Amino acid sequence: MPVKKKRDIEAGLLNKGFRKVETDHSTFIYHTQENLKSRVRTKTSHGSNNQDISVHLFSAMASQCKLTNRQFTDLIECPLSRVDYESILQGQGLL
Repeated sequence: MPVKKKRDIEAGLLNKGFRKVETDHSTFIYHTQENLKSRVRTKTSHGSNNQDISVHLFSAMASQCKLTNRQFTDLIECPLSRVDYESILQGQGLL
C-alpha cells in the first residue's frame, strides 16, 4: 500500500463529512448528511501536514472508521461516496 500524506488523509475526511476537533491530537468525528454526530471517529497527531502516515497508523484509522484499508483509501481518494459510506455504517448498525 502506498504511503499517504497526513494532509491528504485529513482533507479526504473533511470532504466526506468528518469534522475536526483539536485535542491532544486532531480528532475527526463523522457527521451524517442530516448533520447528526456519529460514534465514528479517528485521529491524527499534531505533526507536520506533509508527514507520511505509516501503514500501521493508516490501518488503525481505517479500522476506527469501520472500513477495510481498501475502503478507507477509496473514502479519502473519493471513489467511495459519502452516501456509500453511510450505507456501510448503517449496515454495521452504527448510524
